[in-house]
Amino acid sequence: MEPLNWTRPSACADATNCPEVAITGDTVHIRSSLLPSSTAQLTLSEWRSLLAGVRNGEFDA
Repeated sequence: MEPLNWTRPSACADATNCPEVAITGDTVHIRSSLLPSSTAQLTLSEWRSLLAGVRNGEFDA
């Protein structure tokens, strides 16, 4: 597998506990900067659904 180009939100530029994302082809890889060896893989459709849910407050406590 090719090396992944991880990015994080600009709000987390200097933080140590941030979500990180790498997109390759049709796969979105996500991880926490605290556990970089633990990653999840989503399809682009799943990624779009996750982002829509976050924007719509579906995960707010």
